Amino acid sequence: MLLVLFKKFLGKRQAHHSDSADAQTPEQIVILIQEGDLRLRNQFITDYQPYVAKVTSRFCKRYVDPARDDEFSIALGAFNEAINQFSPQAGRSFLGFSEQVIRRRLIDYVRKEQRFSQQIPYSTFEVEDEEDNIVNPIEIHQAVEQYEKQKGMEERRSEIIDLNRCLSEFGIRFGDLVDASPKHDDSRQALFGIAKTLSKDGELMRLMISKRMLPIKELLAQVKVSRKTLERNRKFIIAVALIYQGPYPYLRDYLHIREDHEKGEDVRE
Repeated sequence: MLLVLFKKFLGKRQAHHSDSADAQTPEQIVILIQEGDLRLRNQFITDYQPYVAKVTSRFCKRYVDPARDDEFSIALGAFNEAINQFSPQAGRSFLGFSEQVIRRRLIDYVRKEQRFSQQIPYSTFEVEDEEDNIVNPIEIHQAVEQYEKQKGMEERRSEIIDLNRCLSEFGIRFGDLVDASPKHDDSRQALFGIAKTLSKDGELMRLMISKRMLPIKELLAQVKVSRKTLERNRKFIIAVALIYQGPYPYLRDYLHIREDHEKGEDVRE
């Protein structure tokens, strides 16, 4: 649950339609994308990830984990391919067309995997170690890879639990951050920049942590936004600043902040 809340907090919303496209059909959105709107393409693909996962799970007759299963990556690539190939003159819906493309690519993937497993059995890779024991490097690699994935998930969860504990000292519940997260990408990126500025200033961070509150007056001297903006986004800024400054390597990596979006400019009022 904490992982889900964290994703929503960072704005990785998965509604079937973005705010800017509520009144548009998938077909209309695809036409705009084909005309060269790259940002809309990224948003459209993000919004429809749950749909892609549903189609993939139905094809595989099991739950497909978007974070782990190769089938989801194949399907997501097929969905992007469908955007390029769709023609409204064909007289069919985009979602119906995309499902056909996804199924074709998954069938190709399954056939390829079956051919590989039939032609090259795992036993082919078996070797003897220094103690004359039979080992299989492929199986060992898969076991290590699975262990690393599980370890990473546990460490991310541990970081979120610790962050949740720190936030509670500021009177902030992790669930509050979902509503506190700005809905617009440019606003969210600007607030990331403000939080990073705060995290780099040792004196401001000490003041924030000691008083358990955002040092608004002092922060206004360093950022070009209004007091109202800082007050309204207090919870979000505190949380992100703690992530930047604290022992949270996985969460920092998850932020994916580009340097040109970290200036803290043009926050929507």
